[in-house]
Amino acid sequence: MKLTLKAALAGAVALTLTAGTSFAQEVTLRCQHFLSPKASIPKYFIAPWAEKVEKDSGGRIKVEIYPAMQLGGKPPALYDQIRDGVIDCGWALPAYTPGRFPETEVFELPFMTSMSAEASSKAFWEFYEKHATARLGDIKVMALHVHGPGVIHKKGDPITSTADFKGLKLRGPSRQANALLETLGATPVGMPVPAFPEALSKGVVDGGVIPWEIVPPLKVHELADSHTQIGGDRALYNTTFIWGMNKAKYDSLPDDLKAVIDANSGLEVSGLAGRGMDTGDTGGEKATAANGNTIVTLDPSVVAELRAIGDAQTEAWIADMSGRGLEAQAMVDDAKALVAKYSQ
Repeated sequence: MKLTLKAALAGAVALTLTAGTSFAQEVTLRCQHFLSPKASIPKYFIAPWAEKVEKDSGGRIKVEIYPAMQLGGKPPALYDQIRDGVIDCGWALPAYTPGRFPETEVFELPFMTSMSAEASSKAFWEFYEKHATARLGDIKVMALHVHGPGVIHKKGDPITSTADFKGLKLRGPSRQANALLETLGATPVGMPVPAFPEALSKGVVDGGVIPWEIVPPLKVHELADSHTQIGGDRALYNTTFIWGMNKAKYDSLPDDLKAVIDANSGLEVSGLAGRGMDTGDTGGEKATAANGNTIVTLDPSVVAELRAIGDAQTEAWIADMSGRGLEAQAMVDDAKALVAKYSQ
């Protein structure tokens, strides 16, 4: 009986240790973003990403998604929330903290990105590996992406010439987009995109620049009357995005779960995020057209004027950043080459 009892006790201890080891390797990731779950990135990228990570880990990683900043804070705080471990992972916009991430700003320069968010997002990832790993080294970067070509949405008649920008108050998403709008004679009003519908409805702004994909979730097609697309092979402006994880959280994972995260990070995953934006753009334009709104595409001659203005802005950015010790010309050259590479 004593031997049997000893054996039973030994078995119980072994079972407890095994269960403890298994439990220690089960992980919950609390991830936050600032949009509705119906928006393109949450719907077409973040939710599928979470499902795949859970499946690839055999259920040992659980991903909890909190939309609309449900865990607290404002959109500009998201990068710091990831870095500081307030959240385990999240979706952050460098542009919401102007000047902090100069390397990522290269992809926000006028006419830098192509009309494909998927292609430009792959270019952005490769650019990051060469130029921005140090700046973003305090988090685990899982994906980087941009959105599709920006569109000008406004009340009243559409913009059809560069002169039409003058005197308008237009919502802008970034330092570079705002600089372009100001050069064109508009008054840029910087604000996170969730604030745009209220600002438009209350007349705080006359319009603003956002891609098609976010129009239906924000109901901008119900507030604006006209929508101006740029045309050509390059986007008027763009905005960069980071899908990142707290570094300490990643480092705490066992090697096999780190491998799951690594397999769901990188170039192809960045492309998938961009593809989600492209998918959303198609739906957003269709919904706007179905609403009876006016949609125009700028004449190539107007686009040429805008590109000349954008080129001057890029040269000014290169001079500014070179004065701050950055290899700005090399970064711009590399970004253009990578966008061309992935646009073939």
